[in-house]
Amino acid sequence: MTEVGPAAGYAALRVRVRALCADFPDAYWRDLDARRAYPEEFVAAMTRSGLLAALIPAAYGGEGMSLAEASVVLEEVNRSGGNVGPAHAQMYVMGTILHHASEEQRRRWLPPLARGDLRLQAFAVTEPEAGVDTTRIATFARRDGDEYVISGRKIYISRVLQSDLMLLLARTAPRADEARRTDGMSVFLVDLRETRGAIEVRPLRMMMNNHVNELRMHDLRVPAENLIGPEGGGFRCIVDSWNAERILIAAECVGDARWFVERAARYASGREVFDRKLGANQSIQFPIAAAYAQTEAADLMRFRAAALYDAGQPSRAEANMAKLLAANASWAAANACVDALGGNGFNAEHDVERKFRETRLYQVAPISNNLVLAYLGHRVLGMPRSY
Repeated sequence: MTEVGPAAGYAALRVRVRALCADFPDAYWRDLDARRAYPEEFVAAMTRSGLLAALIPAAYGGEGMSLAEASVVLEEVNRSGGNVGPAHAQMYVMGTILHHASEEQRRRWLPPLARGDLRLQAFAVTEPEAGVDTTRIATFARRDGDEYVISGRKIYISRVLQSDLMLLLARTAPRADEARRTDGMSVFLVDLRETRGAIEVRPLRMMMNNHVNELRMHDLRVPAENLIGPEGGGFRCIVDSWNAERILIAAECVGDARWFVERAARYASGREVFDRKLGANQSIQFPIAAAYAQTEAADLMRFRAAALYDAGQPSRAEANMAKLLAANASWAAANACVDALGGNGFNAEHDVERKFRETRLYQVAPISNNLVLAYLGHRVLGMPRSY
């Protein structure tokens, strides 16, 4: 398919990413999926290429890309048949660090992240009892001299065992003491190499090959100098990461959707059933075409959201809509692809079932599509709050 619209302006970057991904074909990801293994070689290649440091400014050794450009990187990895999930966190957490960390903190952490000496792939927010209501987290950070002492529990935290650093959201004041639900939370950058057994990590087996964990923190001591932004203002610090994350996830979904559409269209154009091409049947052709249309529309919203974010303009509604539209497009494309391939769609050797499981995640993460609709209905359209 010929690139048009905003996507056409990133041809050189797409070629660069595709060249890297050529060294990691379907068989590489299929083998990792079977073994539930982490893609160390892929992440190392992304680091060496500088692509994993896409959003780190050049002054700190990174690529200094815009969010729109970074989204193209992630899109192309998924479009190639890979799964960029094990690497994307190091991009979307940059909003918190770049916009809210002190200059000393940026100079301390960003250059080694850009070089690959450190890896930041873990972002600990979700808790078992709070779920999607972040304001109800109970993990607490108590100030003790030059340190904070943190205790609590987190769940569905990815790549802790593959990271050196982790962003952590914790309460520094009881919820009842705050006038607003979003006050009283703070963000810390935790050096996982120095936790001295204070974090108990329990890996969780998920539907897809994703290294997810439950964490229990017992008097974890974090230097006060690792506090990002003001104490009690952590919720607003992570909103930058959330908006960036939703735009980047939207790009990943667009990549998935294009992979499914291309794979389905190619298969349907070559496969003959009852002496005619499978794709001549409208029951096969039309869902693929509809998914293609959905994907192109979602892609436009992704670039609109990214343009607003890069310009420093409010982008929360657009970031949420981009994630919603792209997740729905990739899921529609996944189902159309499975239907087109029939039994082969369930056969691991064809890779569709692996990608099917991977893209299903984005109906509910990093935010449920139903919560996106609730946000749009209440905050954008002014209807009564639904929760």
